[in-house]
Amino acid sequence: MIKFLLKGILRDKSRSLLPIIVISLGVFLTIFMSGWMKGIFTDMVDMNAKFTTGHVKIMTRAYAENEKQIPNDLALLDADNWMQKLNTEYADVEWVQRIHFGGLIDVPDAKGETRAQGPAMGKAVDLFSENTNEPERMNITKSLVKGVMPSKSGEALISDEFAERFGVKLGDKVTIFGSTMYGSMMFQTFDVTGTISFGISMLDRGAIIVDIKDAQKALDMEDASSEILGYFKESSYDDIRADSLKADFNGKYSSIDDEYSPQMFKLTEQGILKEMLDRGENMTSIMVFIFIIAMSIVLWNTGLLGGLRRYSEYGVRLALGEEKGHIYKTIIIEAIIIGFIGSVVGTILGVGACYYLQENGIDFSAMMKNVDMMMPPVYRAIVTPDLFYVGFIPGLVAMTLGNALAGYAIYKRKTATLFKELEV
Repeated sequence: MIKFLLKGILRDKSRSLLPIIVISLGVFLTIFMSGWMKGIFTDMVDMNAKFTTGHVKIMTRAYAENEKQIPNDLALLDADNWMQKLNTEYADVEWVQRIHFGGLIDVPDAKGETRAQGPAMGKAVDLFSENTNEPERMNITKSLVKGVMPSKSGEALISDEFAERFGVKLGDKVTIFGSTMYGSMMFQTFDVTGTISFGISMLDRGAIIVDIKDAQKALDMEDASSEILGYFKESSYDDIRADSLKADFNGKYSSIDDEYSPQMFKLTEQGILKEMLDRGENMTSIMVFIFIIAMSIVLWNTGLLGGLRRYSEYGVRLALGEEKGHIYKTIIIEAIIIGFIGSVVGTILGVGACYYLQENGIDFSAMMKNVDMMMPPVYRAIVTPDLFYVGFIPGLVAMTLGNALAGYAIYKRKTATLFKELEV
């Protein structure tokens, strides 16, 4: 019977072409939007992990409560010893130290007098260690606009936007004005070896990147760090794994009675990342539900129109003695076949579009100049295994539901009127 129905579907284009087009379009939109939304949220989480949160982060309890103020007077002490413990006890995680600091960048003229000043948001990372992955992780090398990476102590990278605004050239000296860990004034001069642009407004306005050893020396933070970040080796963020790691570390080393004791936080506990991830999943579910309802309504109407066109066919089949239940069953099977064909076509198109955007992406940097959130300038889709089957949910359900509603009219047919219809 299935072979017979399949032949009818392929030969009678008026019966199957419109439903297949509608299903293919709906499945395509479902898969494309699902991959697009997941790609956006994944990129946002990945960017925040690389720049600010890590997969897990260790800070003192006091620092964590005031993190937005960058309170380096509450920084984690004995950082080298903590790094040794972490690398020994949690060897499957890559641990890195970071220092954040703020201040003013002072640009001198030829006589050494102040020519320009601007606010600075500094990041100190490990630039010079033999096995450091920090430049690649933070995409510093690829973000260079001019010049080269620092190669020795006393060199720094500054924002290309800042350099253009104040006329800072490669090789010029700039001085950072700020405060040390102990509250005294800090003045530290760096040679500018290059300018950077991450394409993220909040990073590009006044960023300065220096080696962490230089920052520790300038800020009186010898053997201290604002935070220690952990990244899972050879894997992306895993919330279950992060939760287990956090529970183990805090159980061993964190004390609620000691505000200077270290405390570990997982990625989804920092900022609004958990809300963003939950929102992404909810939006995908809502989107699939909406497409199912919308396509069911469209296909219901299509089924009604098709039923009117096939009204005489159903009458002949009933007159020949075929049961109403059998006719209804064939309509449902036919709907499943059409839904499957449309879902396959839509899945191929949707996955193909997602793969293209995964490789190329769309650059929205021109529209994000005034955005103060940590968001990627290039939005990409992502191809995940669920994209290969998620489209079959609206494709099969909508078509089957639409035809089931339309086919119910068969049970309202009265056998007594069949011969009158056939005579006409």
